[in-house]
Amino acid sequence: MICFLTSSPVIPGTNDLNPSNGFTDELKRVIPSGARALFICSDPDGHVLTDRFAVEVERSFREAGFAFEAFQILDGRNASEAAALVGKADVIILAGGHVPTQNRFFNAIGLRALMAGFNGVVIGISAGSMNSADVVYARPEREGEARDRTLPRFLRGLGLTKLMLLPHFDPSSDEMLDGLPVTDGIVRPDSMGRVFYAIPDGSYLLIENGRTALRGAVWRIRDGVIEQIADVGGVTLIDE
Repeated sequence: MICFLTSSPVIPGTNDLNPSNGFTDELKRVIPSGARALFICSDPDGHVLTDRFAVEVERSFREAGFAFEAFQILDGRNASEAAALVGKADVIILAGGHVPTQNRFFNAIGLRALMAGFNGVVIGISAGSMNSADVVYARPEREGEARDRTLPRFLRGLGLTKLMLLPHFDPSSDEMLDGLPVTDGIVRPDSMGRVFYAIPDGSYLLIENGRTALRGAVWRIRDGVIEQIADVGGVTLIDE
């Protein structure tokens, strides 16, 4: 299995695949022509959004020169076929969206076990990348979640990596949620005794042949301390 865990596969504000940090070149190296792709949703009941997102993602890859033989969707409409769909896929794309909602769907269809023997290419997008971890940091995202301490913030994921990723990171700004600054008021406290790796759009985690490398700019958040450990163009090897 080869994993590309991204914030977003496209250039911000466009539908073009992002070539930063060798992303498209690496994809072209490992995805064969005529590959069969499976797009796994973030919300099993959000069919309209899932269909629209899948079309956009397929178009982005096609316009970048990837010719998929098939591009199928896995969501609540065909969840009973999950094992067969995963078994036929060469490329699995894990959609972005709400982390806990996607996590519940992954667990409901037993995706962790289904992917244990997968030998193709995995591409994670935002929530999909976060849910690829063994232990997932489900950072509060929606109004009310930051103040609700009954909501678990650490969930069982797919186990493709031990790294907990925070996508779409922007060190120059700190959005607010429930009256709290997300980075300083939520993420820093949650990092006590843990390590998060925050990546902006254009950076990604590449796992191949037992080697784990963060490509591009990366910030490490550990015990409440944020430190930039790599810049654009960097390759940061991580010991898992």
